[in-house]
Order: sequence, then structure tokens, then C-alpha cells
Amino acid sequence: MEQSVEAMSAIPARMNEGWNRGDATAFFADFTDDAVFADFEGTIHTGREQMVAFHQPLFDTVLKGALLVRGEVRFARILRPGTGVVHHRVGLVMPGEQEPTSRVMMQLLAVVWQDDRWRVAALQNARLVSFDASAALDSLAAG
Repeated sequence: MEQSVEAMSAIPARMNEGWNRGDATAFFADFTDDAVFADFEGTIHTGREQMVAFHQPLFDTVLKGALLVRGEVRFARILRPGTGVVHHRVGLVMPGEQEPTSRVMMQLLAVVWQDDRWRVAALQNARLVSFDASAALDSLAAG
């Protein structure tokens, strides 16, 4: 297989499919064994096995039926041979909802060429928050 931007750009869609099936193993299938994942709350998960073990119970309970929708790769770039970056945005819809409302995430994936394919070495997942929403949160915190 050839190192291409198209191949690395396909990773988020496979992740979304795994999530939508409630399958943590599929969601993290493109990650390296020693990958690092920073979730939107700031928790750091290290290693694919830990990520799967942490997320599968969530998929089976509080996130059961939650869907990732409107996934879009905003940019992808090979930085040098064997190393790339992908920026992805996606909405989270909870059961019974039609739209992601305030649950829109932006994800930055650092990818490496390993075992003749692109794999995620690190992922930063952050909630996309408008300036107005951020200011409102700041005023609540200031209390």
C-alpha cells in the first residue's frame, strides 16, 4: 500500500463506524498498540488495550445508541514520509436526538506508517465551543 493522504483521511470514517456499532475494538482498530488518546475531558489513555477497556463499558451503558454524525476531515497532510496529521470534526447525537446540538468535537490525529498502513499514534479529542459559550462558562466559573 502507498502512503497517501486519502488513506490517512479514511481513518476517522472507520472510527465513526465502529462507534456507531458500539464496538470499542473497531473504534480503536487503526491505533498503534502504544497510542495515546486525550479525550474531551482531558483524560489521557495510553495503549489501545486500555482505550478499548475504558470505552466498551461506556458504549454498553451511558453511550449506548449514541451516534457520531457529520464526520468531516477538514485537512490531512503528510508531514514527512511515515508521519502525518489529520483534522476531523464530528457531532455526537444521543439516543432520541436528531442533531448534535452542542456536542461537536474536533479531533487531531497524529498518524504514523506502520505495518504497511497508516495508524493513529496520538489523538486529541476536544469539544468545539464557540467564543460566546466559552465566555458564558467563564462567567459561571467566576460565580
